[in-house]
Formats: sequence, structure tokens, C-alpha cells
Amino acid sequence: MALAGVALACGEAVAQQPREWGLGLQDAFSPIAREQNAFHNALLWIIFIIALFVLLLLLYAVWRFNERRNPKPSRTTHNTLVEVLWTVVPILILVGIGIPSLPLLYASDRAVDADMTIKAIGRQWYWSYEYPDHGPFTFDAQMVDEKDLKPGQPRLLTADEEVVVPVGKKVRLLLTASDVIHAWAMPAFGVKLDAVPGRINETWFEADTAGVYYGQCSEICGARHAYMPIVVRAVSEAEFQAWVANARQRFASATGDETKRQLAVAAPAARP
Repeated sequence: MALAGVALACGEAVAQQPREWGLGLQDAFSPIAREQNAFHNALLWIIFIIALFVLLLLLYAVWRFNERRNPKPSRTTHNTLVEVLWTVVPILILVGIGIPSLPLLYASDRAVDADMTIKAIGRQWYWSYEYPDHGPFTFDAQMVDEKDLKPGQPRLLTADEEVVVPVGKKVRLLLTASDVIHAWAMPAFGVKLDAVPGRINETWFEADTAGVYYGQCSEICGARHAYMPIVVRAVSEAEFQAWVANARQRFASATGDETKRQLAVAAPAARP
């Protein structure tokens, strides 16, 4: 793609992909992903404190109630105060975690005042994309074989076509599938949603930094599940419009062929 060549020549602002021996989540490059990462990091502290508390209780029990210190074992069968505490305190902790999680959950569910829409269709074993607001046109994105990779392109994560979006624009993503359940996952944007045959699921993302972002199908979908990469390139508005103009020409015949194929399939059913 001409646009990709120009971007590579100029140097990417960021290229987000899994790193060897990486710890934690990928860096966040969308508003939702940043909120998810912050919530996740806060939960880690809560989990650490609870785990430490339980460990200290176990160590205390080993020290306090061993045979040497207690030659006669205790016959205590219950303690009302302790039982109330170990019931109420976990409930309060879960409520305290759940309340701030709900706004984040609903915020990532649906796009409000989206700037554009992209439809992704999961297939065994590649993705098809439609840009209904800018074409319409359709194209397929399949994994690039290892022997065909160019320098700098990551193995198993490079697709022959990229999803191109403008920086700073809210993108509504519609997801479905044509065969089995797939999942469109882009960690840098905090997106992971199932693509289910016969159903359209909706989410959104907003790339706030120009660059290339990598994801994969995250729902086991058959023999080549591991070979369904997702590549999103975020560019300026001017570069996006240039890409759209080029894509309308490049993918026009493919879109027309797909329409003819669908009409041919539907024709026998329409006959009396």
C-alpha cells in the first residue's frame, strides 16, 4: 500500500505488538484502554493486599496453633463475630470493586456520536472489512506468510491489508461472523469482542496516536485460529482521506464481485 510505504519511510510514531518477556498489559493508546489499565492496576493492589492478609493469617495459625503451643487442641466450633466479618467484608470489597467497574463497562459497550463505522466479519481464517460511510467497499485481510515478510514486520501478526482509521476519531466497530465464533481483539485499544454468526455486536475505539497496532482473533475457531492477525493503522485525517480515495478504486471490483456472488446465491431461493 502506498500509504504504508510513506509511513514506514517517515518512521512510525508507535508500533504496538506483544513483546517477548513482557509483563503487564500493553501500553494504552485509546481513552477506554487507559481507563481499563488504570482499573486493572488498582485491582492488582487490592488483590495483593488480600493475598498478603491471607498469607499472614496462615502463618499466624501455623505459629499460634501448632502442637507444641497447644498440646490440647481447641474445641471451638464457631465464632459469630468472625463469621459475620468474613461474610460482610468480602461483600463490601466486591461492591467497592463493582461500582467503579460499571461505568467503564458501559462506556466500552456502545459508541456515542461515532465519527465513522467499520464492519468486521470473521471468517475461517481471515477478516473481511467494510467501510459503509466511505464507499461502500469491502476487502479481506489475511496473514502474510513468514517467507513473504518484509524487514520489521512481526511474524504471525502481519496482514496483507490494514484497517486504516484517522487519529482522534471515534470509530464504531460492528462485528459478525460467517461461519463460527471469532473474536476481534486489539489490546492497545482495550477492545476484545466476539464475532458471532447471525448477530451483530458493537463496540468502539479511538486511536489517539498515529502508528500501527497489532491484534489477533482471540476465540478458538478451528485449525488456523492462530493465523488471523488484525492490523490497524492510525493516520492523520488527510492521509485517511487519501487512503479512502485509493481504496475505492482498489476494492471496487472485489466489492462488486462479492455482491454478484451474494445475488447468485439468493437467486434460486427467490424463484417461485
